[in-house]
Amino acid sequence: MSVINLGSFAKALQPGVKKWWGDAYDAWPVEYTAIFDQHTTEKAFEEEMGFSGFGLFQVKPEGAPISYDSARQGFRAVYRPDTYALGFIITREMVADDQYGIIAPKRTKALAESARETQEVVHANILNRGFNSSYVGADGVELFSTVHPLVSGGTYANELAVSADLSEAALEQAAIDISAFTDDRGNKKKFMAKRLILPPALMFEAERILKSDGRVGTANNDMNAMKTLGIIPQYSINHYLTDPDAWFIKTNATDGLKTYNREAISFGDEVDFDTTNIKYMGYMRFVAGWTDPRGAYGSPGA
Repeated sequence: MSVINLGSFAKALQPGVKKWWGDAYDAWPVEYTAIFDQHTTEKAFEEEMGFSGFGLFQVKPEGAPISYDSARQGFRAVYRPDTYALGFIITREMVADDQYGIIAPKRTKALAESARETQEVVHANILNRGFNSSYVGADGVELFSTVHPLVSGGTYANELAVSADLSEAALEQAAIDISAFTDDRGNKKKFMAKRLILPPALMFEAERILKSDGRVGTANNDMNAMKTLGIIPQYSINHYLTDPDAWFIKTNATDGLKTYNREAISFGDEVDFDTTNIKYMGYMRFVAGWTDPRGAYGSPGA
């Protein structure tokens, strides 16, 4: 067990240090909340069940009986909140002899920043692992796939048939694919792109593609259809995405990427009776995932 003691911050035991640095960096605004819909829970797990609707009406010849269809449950998604915790210990002597009165307060602030960093990493990893078949969803397939099964049979895709880097053409194809999504009975629904999600390496290209009046990278005098049609109304940068080529789209599907918060981050401290060391800890419970893969679309890049 690591303990912050007199040897950990020897320079804090005597006057003379003009400034302690390393804890005053600005943090990015919270990013994962722009991608994941936020929910709370008071249970050990949350269960979400898909529902299969009905097919098309059938022609009824005169005098013939009506055709009857059947509905059934779809895929089952389960959210089990994980517990995340971290702490540190400072000896009583370190706190008493700290000439600047900063070691305990600065470490407490650093613990809060660590909690926030953890939330960002856990959420971003849903996308980072979205093409990895070791991480599957309710339908038994990874988040981004060309063979998501439909309850009534058949498949659909929420990634390009041929992986491609971010480009005007790739985004146009993604928008077409998203608009072709159906429900589990093959009925067409109003699916649209809502937000483009990018690593920092792609922010300049995205700005050019989405906001230029004319087409990007061509001498043609064509209008920028992506902009005039408002196909992708906004984009955001996520600094926790690990692949500089991968890009993602959040759609308007209501049960896509989700977070269930079981217990908000809380902090506490206490004195250990035997050692008189002071223990500080942070604790939170949440789970990130997805229910309906139609809530997202992605490409790992070429």
